[in-house]
Amino acid sequence: MSKTITDIQILEQLFEDHFGKKPEAVSIIPMSGSDRRYYRLVTDKTTAIGTFNQNIAENNSFYYFTDLFRKHGINVPEIYKTAKDRRYYLQQDLGSVSLFDALNKEGFTNEIKEYYRMSLEQLAKLQWIAGREADYNQCFGTKQFDEKAISADFLYFKYYFADLQKIVYDKTELTDEIEEISKDLGRIQPKMLMYRDFQSRNIMLYEGKVYFIDYQGCMQGPPQYDIASLLWQAKAKLPQKWKDELLNSYITSLNNLPMSKVDEMYLRKGYSQFVMLRLVQVLGAYGFRGLLERKPHFISSIAPALHNLETFLNDNPQIPSYPKLRGLLEKLSSKEIRQQYETVQANTESKLKIKVNSFSYKKGGIPKDNSEHGGGFVFDCRGLLNPGRITEYKKLSGKDETVQYYLQTETKMNDFLEHVNALVDISVDDYLQRDFDSLSINFGCTGGQHRSVFAAEQIAKHLKAKYKLDVELTHTNEKNWVK
Repeated sequence: MSKTITDIQILEQLFEDHFGKKPEAVSIIPMSGSDRRYYRLVTDKTTAIGTFNQNIAENNSFYYFTDLFRKHGINVPEIYKTAKDRRYYLQQDLGSVSLFDALNKEGFTNEIKEYYRMSLEQLAKLQWIAGREADYNQCFGTKQFDEKAISADFLYFKYYFADLQKIVYDKTELTDEIEEISKDLGRIQPKMLMYRDFQSRNIMLYEGKVYFIDYQGCMQGPPQYDIASLLWQAKAKLPQKWKDELLNSYITSLNNLPMSKVDEMYLRKGYSQFVMLRLVQVLGAYGFRGLLERKPHFISSIAPALHNLETFLNDNPQIPSYPKLRGLLEKLSSKEIRQQYETVQANTESKLKIKVNSFSYKKGGIPKDNSEHGGGFVFDCRGLLNPGRITEYKKLSGKDETVQYYLQTETKMNDFLEHVNALVDISVDDYLQRDFDSLSINFGCTGGQHRSVFAAEQIAKHLKAKYKLDVELTHTNEKNWVK
């Protein structure tokens, strides 16, 4: 029996134990940046989110902070039931609309600004009220955002983004400066409960309220970091006026809490420092997830992140005060570097047309390319485990969620696609520069139904997300699929 079926069966049993009835439908929620697996379980008007996470320590942190936050009236999902092994749990379904989704759909409206204000009001309560009671031994990873953790963020940025841009700089002097600035930022007080990844994708809109998710990484740290994370999120592109107003609203929320008054000037000064750190940390994450793991969402986020950095440096000529670090940041946010990632925005008018095909080696073979130049890529997927040999997958295809899950978790498909993306990107970049008009990309497997179909679907998504190009996707053996 496959791992996928086992996961779903365990979550179905949790659902039945809690609600007294079996779910009628289970659907896989697309994977995000983490290794956690999410499923939506539904019956009648009852719905819940089932979660599987192998990391029990991370789960225990989530359980602890959920209880703590709910105790203090902070909006987070209710945990209905956990499995005995603590790897599976059932939680409240908050729908599928995040603050980021709403912002993209509605734009910079007063209603969206109010949701941001509500989020910061809840954040203040989380940091300063729940934070006073928090047991930081419950943090599954780093317990405190101290000098070592800050230095790790800078080095993450250095290795996974800066060093990949082939910019010449004195690495020894930069490392010395990182040590010094990490000490400086590590001394900034106070340290409360820090969310760590407080951004609009982790804020759900449900029944007119804001709810927080993905707070497993909470630790003790500077509250300004979370504010910077939300207001300077690269793809949100909040106007400066909004940033100023929302920072003021956060301070107002602090003053309304039952606690001693916070030194506003000190808080604002620390805020600017942690905006800079957050911008650097985000670039490190985008470099790792995008440039190394080749995930389209993170690649497309680099250009707005660099624009964010340029804006901050222009508005804050004194931050960072370390010359080598500032010089490197100025080079990275320069027009020359930004243009490497902004080409994505300019490709909508390109004449390059890309044809992506899945095919069967047994029936039909490699599709012909009738374009003027001809040729292209042919990738053989037969070196990967075949879901078609598993009974419950025989009548499904690479377009079905359970097959996709199997390929991503039980085979080397992710590694395979990482190399495919890297090879294809080289040609696409070159073809765009040389104004070519066609490129074919073909994926083959035995039946042209599972592995090749999934791979073709994924490369098409990658190219659309990264290059905004016209992609024609065809599954050439679909008429012969086992149904």
